[in-house]
Amino acid sequence: MVRASAQQHSTWFVAVVALFITSLLIANIIAVKLVTLFGFVLPAAVIIFPISYILGDVLTEVYGYRRARQVIWLAFACNLLAVAAIWLSQVLPGAEIWDAQPAYERILGFTPRLLLASFCAYLVGEFANSFVLAKMKVLTEGRWLWSRTIASTLIGQGLDSLVFITIAFFGILPPPLLLTTIVTQWLFKTGYEVIATPLTYAVVNFLKRAEGLDVYDRTTDFSPFSWGEK
Repeated sequence: MVRASAQQHSTWFVAVVALFITSLLIANIIAVKLVTLFGFVLPAAVIIFPISYILGDVLTEVYGYRRARQVIWLAFACNLLAVAAIWLSQVLPGAEIWDAQPAYERILGFTPRLLLASFCAYLVGEFANSFVLAKMKVLTEGRWLWSRTIASTLIGQGLDSLVFITIAFFGILPPPLLLTTIVTQWLFKTGYEVIATPLTYAVVNFLKRAEGLDVYDRTTDFSPFSWGEK
C-alpha cells in the first residue's frame, strides 16, 4: 500500500469528484422545498446533502487533505457558476409564450442573504470536516475509520448548520426556534452519516485497493488557501 500523495487524477478520483459536486448542486436546488421527516420540518436538501460529506470523507481518507481542498474549491466555483447561470436566466426577458416566470423565480430565485449563508456554511463545514478527519487519521495511525468519519461529521455538519441557519434566519426566527432548527438539522445529518458508515467503509476500502493509495497528512499545510504541494 503506497502511503504518499495522489499525483494523478484517476478514473475513480474523477468519479468521486463528480458525485461530490453533483450532490452539492442538487442539494442547493432542492433546498427550497420544506419536507416533514419523522415529525421535523427540514429542507429537502437533507436527503442528498449529507452525501457530499460522506464523499468528502472518502476524498480525505483516500487521497488526502490536499486533494480534498482542491475539490472543495472546485465545487465552490461550480456552485458559483450555477448561481450565476440561474440568475442570468431569471433576469433575461421571457418569450411571449412563457407564462411561468413567477413560478420559476419562486423555485429557483434566491436572496443575497441566503446565498451568503450557503457559501459561508459550505466552506466552513467542508474544511472543518476534512481537517478533523485528516488529523484524526494521523493520530490513530489509520485505525478506527468509523471514529473519524463520525467525529468529523459531528463538527463539520454542526458548523455548517450553525453558520447557515444563523446567517440566513437570525432576526427572522425567534431564538428558541433558531436553536431548535440548528440542532435538528445537525442531528439528522449526523445520523445520516452514522447509518451510512458501512457504505463509507466499503467505498474507502475499495478505492484504497484500486488506487494503491492511503495518504497520511503528516506534513500537510492545512491552510484552506494554500495552493502548494503540501
